[in-house]
Amino acid sequence: MAIVTLSTAQPRTAATVAPMSTYQSNAGSRVVPSTSRTASFPVRFSRNRASSAARVVVSCSADTKRVVIAGAPASGKGTQCEKIVEKYDLVHISAGDLLRAAVKEETEAGLKAKEFMDAGKLVPEEIVVTMVLDRLRQPDCQERGWLLDGYPRSGSQAKALEDAGIRPQVFLQVNVPDEKLVDRVVGRRMDPETGKIYHLTFSPPETEEIAARLVQRSDDNEEKCRVRLQVFHENNAAVETVYSDILKQINGDQSKDAVFGEIDGVLAEL
Repeated sequence: MAIVTLSTAQPRTAATVAPMSTYQSNAGSRVVPSTSRTASFPVRFSRNRASSAARVVVSCSADTKRVVIAGAPASGKGTQCEKIVEKYDLVHISAGDLLRAAVKEETEAGLKAKEFMDAGKLVPEEIVVTMVLDRLRQPDCQERGWLLDGYPRSGSQAKALEDAGIRPQVFLQVNVPDEKLVDRVVGRRMDPETGKIYHLTFSPPETEEIAARLVQRSDDNEEKCRVRLQVFHENNAAVETVYSDILKQINGDQSKDAVFGEIDGVLAEL
């Protein structure tokens, strides 16, 4: 099996987001009309710290679900997101995907974010929160509910969402022992043509043709993995503090279906 090392340096961001439209200032804030059986809550947003807050309203149908899911690298969070979306038809929102899309599409927010990324700096949380807000205001999120994947990643990001009026119903934390996470990461490979993730031991490629083109992320080695895990645990502890009243611990050290069984039981009660 030919193995190629691939560098996958990701944009250094404070979060993940979708294309955004232009928010108006205090002179005329935009409001999403509410419909029957909707629950509206205020969301404050400011263009910068010097400006005063504009007011928008994010509406969600009363029977939709608002979910945040977190997990360390290789915890299986991505697989569980797929299962959640498949059963509950929630809108899957990944801050990183949204940010990359905004940069690619050269939206106003994307261009601003690119300036920081090109300079090797973190994208300011205000820009990221703005993107998240814009995505949450889309009709599909209001009608179907949403699944925020891997964001917020730090206590400051969680507080930024709280200050903006964004509050999930539940915070799912997928837990797997670090030693098993290291094993998963070191054997992980990606198909550059489809983006599908494989594991040399646990989930090998279906054909020799696929196996021959698999690549390995440059940071998928034990040393870098342990550093990433340490950073994750430190940051995630602060997020858990913010969401302590809605935190649900999920045992990720079991079969994919068993993990989803736990998650499904939690979501079914919302």
